[in-house]
Amino acid sequence: MSLTKDKLITRLQTQAGLEKQESRQIVERVLEIMKDTLAEGDDLLISGFGRFSVRQKKARRGRNPQTKEALTLGPGKVLVFKASGVLRQRLNQQ
Repeated sequence: MSLTKDKLITRLQTQAGLEKQESRQIVERVLEIMKDTLAEGDDLLISGFGRFSVRQKKARRGRNPQTKEALTLGPGKVLVFKASGVLRQRLNQQ
């Protein structure tokens, strides 16, 4: 089961004792800050959680899986996440 944005808002409301609208505004604002930071090309480091970074991929050869036709995939950006040691350790405890 996934933790959706709505479930995150509800958990924040319950655990922090906030109004639902306040929780929604906080989650939306934090996500907006994260998106803006990554869109500017900066890394996003959350201590104890991990690092998000944007990497540039070069143009490369590809193939259309339906027609088997060879094609060139253009350059683009991808989002990379590397978990912190603390998070990896917690994941491996369970």
